[in-house]
Amino acid sequence: MSVNKKTDSESLLGGKGEIYRMTRSGSVYQCRIWIPDERKYLRRSLKTSDYETAKLRGEELIFKTYSDVKSGRKLFGINLGELVEKYLAWRERDVGVEGGITKARHGTIKSQCKALLRVKSPTTKISELDENSFYDWRQMRLKDNPSISLVTIRNETATIAQLFDFAYRNGFSHIPKLFFRPTKMSRYEISRRDTFEIDEYDAMVKFLRSYTSKKHCPDDEERLERKKIRDYILILANTLLRTGELRQLTYGDVLEFDDRVDANGLKVCLVKLRVRKETSKVRSGRTIWVRGGDYIKRLKSYSPFTDDHDLLFTNKSGTHPLGTRELYKHWDVIMKAIGIPDHRQRKLSYYSLRHFGITMRMKSEVPIADVAAIAGTSVAYIETHYRHIDDEVMYRSALKNFSKVDESAKQLK
Repeated sequence: MSVNKKTDSESLLGGKGEIYRMTRSGSVYQCRIWIPDERKYLRRSLKTSDYETAKLRGEELIFKTYSDVKSGRKLFGINLGELVEKYLAWRERDVGVEGGITKARHGTIKSQCKALLRVKSPTTKISELDENSFYDWRQMRLKDNPSISLVTIRNETATIAQLFDFAYRNGFSHIPKLFFRPTKMSRYEISRRDTFEIDEYDAMVKFLRSYTSKKHCPDDEERLERKKIRDYILILANTLLRTGELRQLTYGDVLEFDDRVDANGLKVCLVKLRVRKETSKVRSGRTIWVRGGDYIKRLKSYSPFTDDHDLLFTNKSGTHPLGTRELYKHWDVIMKAIGIPDHRQRKLSYYSLRHFGITMRMKSEVPIADVAAIAGTSVAYIETHYRHIDDEVMYRSALKNFSKVDESAKQLK
């Protein structure tokens, strides 16, 4: 067995640090610096075999290290798992406060951090990382999950950057900024939204009738849960609410009903809803008139908890929102029953019902500004993310243009 020996050792800056080579590392220079407060050596590869370059980089590392120590930064200590735990606890304090984040957003951050700890071991010391440790995050994540979208990867890099900004500000890391390989995406990749085709949605509505019937579900408790799931689906698709907004909606937020006749001559029940800013993803409240009032009335008719402070969708005791486990237990059954066994690959979820509702409003030629106001987002966001010009819309646009041409042609005759 070969012995790993130190060679070409040289003291720098009056003994504050040292550059050297190790036989197992070949010709690449290393640098070590003694940190008195933590009674440990900080060791870094200088990533060069050139003596002059190694000496210069070594001196720069010594100056930076001493500056970090003077400012109170800890160069050793916590690992990646501990850093994530501290960061999530810090972000949790922002939930529900003015200018903070929603509970759903905190859940997203937690999910992104879990992905980070799958790719990088939780026991990885923060001191072992540098500004390029996540440069190839896209490749790392695709190896972990080949079907992950580029939009998700891009969002994860933003959270990782914020995590290490937190670490630097609190003295857990010596890295002021992380670098990531740019993730280039086409307009299609940015704007693509996983949603239902009209025939798929119709099949789901049809299936829900039998799924909630006493014939197919004689157990009263199970049938009550299925009915909640049915109306949760129908309300999402008709109101354009985000899932987090609907799950936090109370009966006190249901302000008014109005029976009307729509453009096709069908009777519809409109409902006026108040979305509180503390439950909105964009931290901005809105009051909207939307379809789906009859589903909310039906929900109230069989729900045991209907006071103003009660949530529309609760667990069995009425103390918490309807659980995620219950929601997705039924979702898997419904998707398979209507012939979409690959719903996970297509990323079809309850949130897809909001996308479907917005798409239907667009196809009904509702002005984009109105759709944006109802959905609680910007006009630019709607145009970028939801405007799917299908054959029907293109035909309609083409016919409108040709009708103008025809009129001009008549005037010329």
